[in-house]
Amino acid sequence: MSQVLQYPLYNVLESRARLGESPIWDSTQNLLYWIDIHNHRVHQFNPATGKDLFFDVGDVVGAIATAGKDRLIMALRHHLAFLNTQTGEVTPILEIEANLPDNRFNDGKCDPQGRFWIGSMCSLEKPQASLYRYDADGSLQIMETGLTISNGLGWSPDQKTFYLSDSPQQKIYAYDFNSVTGSITNRRIFVDLTHESFYPDGLTIDSQGNIWSAMWDGWCVIRFNPKGEEILRIKLPVQVPTSCTFGGEDLQTLYITTASVGLSQGEIEKSFYSGDLFALQTDVSGLPSYDFEK
Repeated sequence: MSQVLQYPLYNVLESRARLGESPIWDSTQNLLYWIDIHNHRVHQFNPATGKDLFFDVGDVVGAIATAGKDRLIMALRHHLAFLNTQTGEVTPILEIEANLPDNRFNDGKCDPQGRFWIGSMCSLEKPQASLYRYDADGSLQIMETGLTISNGLGWSPDQKTFYLSDSPQQKIYAYDFNSVTGSITNRRIFVDLTHESFYPDGLTIDSQGNIWSAMWDGWCVIRFNPKGEEILRIKLPVQVPTSCTFGGEDLQTLYITTASVGLSQGEIEKSFYSGDLFALQTDVSGLPSYDFEK
């Protein structure tokens, strides 16, 4: 049975982002990186000082991951690129899906082996979004097709299961994951939310294998156990939470990004802090954000 709990919740940054997303914790510097997709910004937040810097990367940015000292790898609208977090310099790597102008990259993460997984999104009338894996040798693999909005990637602590959300379908899928080859097989429905009025967005996984999924239009983050059963619902003061990740020295602080895009004036008045960055202290440790190896 699910519990509804209100952890002590803190608004740690009144950023008023249009579409905050892709939070990752850099344990080498104790910094949180996150993005504002439509404002083309990659943010660097220091919890110790409350200071937030941002880089304008000149394009829609859908996902990021750390990629060595002072460097991030990014999924832009139709490109992969590196960002130097000292100079702000953007270095293009690879163009993808340029022949699909209605598509753009949406969410992505590195697996524990340092491979960068990124998913695209498309118009709902044409399920032509895909999931890709970019490896350290520069190769690009298509891992899944026929998606609408690829979202919420993650790997179980034993690295045997890969999770992927397709938001408009209101489903979180599970796959068998081969950590050596990086292959995924045996897709099945892990969580079916078609009975709800909200949509699974970004997710993170804790050290016990529980999945924490931000619910777009749901005013909450839901924690599912490894069987896909809802065990905890965390209410938030904003309508559109978008993603979450664990950070802090003990990886027990859950950081939650949110959005204000698409909300009416009345909805914003009810959800005044939409677009801000939130944090809460949990009773479990998360898994680290993995680095791109190249």
